[in-house]
Amino acid sequence: MVQSAGFGGGCHWCTEAVFQSLHGVVAVDQGFIAAAAPDDSFSEAVAVSWDPAAISFADLIAVHLATHSSTSAHSMRGKYRSAVYVHDGTEGVAARRVIDRIARQTGSSFITEILPFRAFRPSDARFRDYYARHRDAPFCRAYIEPKLALLRQRFARLQSRVAT
Repeated sequence: MVQSAGFGGGCHWCTEAVFQSLHGVVAVDQGFIAAAAPDDSFSEAVAVSWDPAAISFADLIAVHLATHSSTSAHSMRGKYRSAVYVHDGTEGVAARRVIDRIARQTGSSFITEILPFRAFRPSDARFRDYYARHRDAPFCRAYIEPKLALLRQRFARLQSRVAT
């Protein structure tokens, strides 16, 4: 049975490439996610579907926290909300436990919120699969490649064989 959640934090081109590189991820839909008020404005994010027999929700959250500014309340947080968007309270409790555990292990103060996944709006088709179609673009080299390099270093066991 496939599970799903949303992840927001940085540019959805970057977030999409990160999750597309993981073994067990079935689909990554790039776009914008809105939660419940007061977080009901759309923010860049991805909707991720995965096979829990191949990759855990906890692993996905760990990757997410490591690949965006999850401890920074910078001025662009309206556009780039740091969040895990869940479909029910049980997922929310599980996500909070994972974030709290990683915070204790790393001594980090995460600003990442657990929010209800209320609505999704896909990106324009020309922006989807951005990294796969524009690997050599300056943006990809400057912002996406360092995130994928971090994955290769810290989360190699989670990367798909086809990931570069």
